[in-house]
Amino acid sequence: MLWLIVLAGCTSTADLKDGKQVYDQICVTCHGPTGTPDATMVAKLGVKDLRAPELRSRITTYLVENQVKRGSKNKLMPAFEGALSDIQIKAVADYVSSPAFLSPK
Repeated sequence: MLWLIVLAGCTSTADLKDGKQVYDQICVTCHGPTGTPDATMVAKLGVKDLRAPELRSRITTYLVENQVKRGSKNKLMPAFEGALSDIQIKAVADYVSSPAFLSPK
């Protein structure tokens, strides 16, 4: 029974694929296809560069999941809780926080 709990916490290749799909459908609009937003999005909305070393050094699945669910503190990034399922939010958080996110697209 314990192995089921351990496996439930692991990120599979399928999860990352699903997370990439959510990213490509939803997140790409503001964060861009590689995670680096264009200058207009940064200037207008303060969109974060998801590839920036200072963010990558502290990024976790929990941090991304919380941000996606609740939106940004300045309310410029909307909350996606209710618009995306918990499974989709977890998948995109796993993907964005993984080394696969930094791999060439």
